[in-house]
Amino acid sequence: MTIVEQPYAYRRRELVEPDWTRLPGWAGVTAAEWADVQWQRAHCVKNVRQLRELMGDLLEDSFYADLERDQAERATMSMLVPPQMLNTMVPATDGPVPAAGAEYTAAFLADPVRRYMLPVFSDRRSDWPSHPHATRDSLHEHDMWVTEGLTHRYPTKVLAELLPTCPQYCGHCTRMDLVGNSTPQVTKLKLAGKPVDRYSAMLGYLGTHPEVRDVVVSGGDVANMPWKNLEAFLLRLLEIDNVRDVRLATKALMGLPQHWLAPDVVEGVGRVAQVARARGVNLAIHTHVNSAQSVTPAVAAAARAMLDAGVRDVRNQGVLMRGVNDTPEQLLDLCFALQDDAMVTPYYFYMCDMIPFSEHWRVSLKHAQHLQHAMMGYLPGFATPRIVCDVPFVGKRWVHQVEDYDTERGISYWRKNYRTSIEGDDTEALSRDYVYYDPIDTLPEAGQQWWLQQSAASAAQDAAAAQDAARASRELAQAQLG
Repeated sequence: MTIVEQPYAYRRRELVEPDWTRLPGWAGVTAAEWADVQWQRAHCVKNVRQLRELMGDLLEDSFYADLERDQAERATMSMLVPPQMLNTMVPATDGPVPAAGAEYTAAFLADPVRRYMLPVFSDRRSDWPSHPHATRDSLHEHDMWVTEGLTHRYPTKVLAELLPTCPQYCGHCTRMDLVGNSTPQVTKLKLAGKPVDRYSAMLGYLGTHPEVRDVVVSGGDVANMPWKNLEAFLLRLLEIDNVRDVRLATKALMGLPQHWLAPDVVEGVGRVAQVARARGVNLAIHTHVNSAQSVTPAVAAAARAMLDAGVRDVRNQGVLMRGVNDTPEQLLDLCFALQDDAMVTPYYFYMCDMIPFSEHWRVSLKHAQHLQHAMMGYLPGFATPRIVCDVPFVGKRWVHQVEDYDTERGISYWRKNYRTSIEGDDTEALSRDYVYYDPIDTLPEAGQQWWLQQSAASAAQDAAAAQDAARASRELAQAQLG
């Protein structure tokens, strides 16, 4: 039989938990400590000093200077990386550990998990660190709040943001305006209401809006909510007749699997799953894995524990990012690791949202379309992830659903088939074009020059407006003195 060479060669890879004792700061950590969720939470890396203490002499000083500059000038998320995630950076499971110093620093800089969990200043673009149309709440979720923390964006679905914290903070977080601690660049918004009042208002809204059948319970990350509080909310949610789907959003299934393996959590999920099943409600967990090396035996064990507890599905929603997973090989390796060994269904890959300082991560729509095409035919149809563009004011659209696409200027045009609370009775909402923008550095020279001209014109207008405001202020002051 002739073996046909394919663009992607599938081979099953055994999952490996990297040896955490290779890192100087964890040389004496026992397996029991590593498996303990409280130990994991207590030993998260939150600042450069703690990272130095962990890494010893593995990294050169230049890396820490690069990291400190990013924290001071670019980072939209504060540093918070659990040991589980740090241990998958430069895992050295297929060969020797790089030598300390320049060799290890180069490997660490190139690592895909490091690239989005510990971004450094040299990662970011110096020409276009942010797109001119980047915004803090790029999806306008707050504009669609029907009560604090409850976004009613789709006709039959809502997003419930129960809390503003996570066990880990990703550099590309789409909710960077609300989630986590403030940074020098971003003063975070604060949820004003008391949790009990916010949750009651959410449940009250759902109980009086029978068109809503699907609730994504998120934050932040539900793994940061005390289980007894989360379980109480979920049981009240399951009492609402119109709710048919409940999805728990947690990156911690990968970043802190020890939480989802803790006996009290497993038992609690089992209780909620039993109630959901009795009521005919689909209970699922959605996680967020971006790189195959993040799928370890602990992650697989956590996913299986959730399925054994009665959760119907565990699904993955990744984000496309340059230097992380922007090749067909990287995406397929990840999907097969999830599907074959962790029983996690590859579900979505999002194009990175247009938040500030994200241009070095984002890929063009054209490249996303190429990646979708390249993945087809390898995975089972039910486990072939859709690559989607989350278009502001529109929602998720498959990347081939674009209405029109100016590839020179990187402007894509999209349509919607429903109205949100923002549009109300706007009769033109369904015929209006909504736009999304490619990263400018990926455009042809003519397109990049066009954006430079637009930027210069905008800067001139801003300067003129500032001069006019200053002149008006001086004239007002003179008039008051006169």
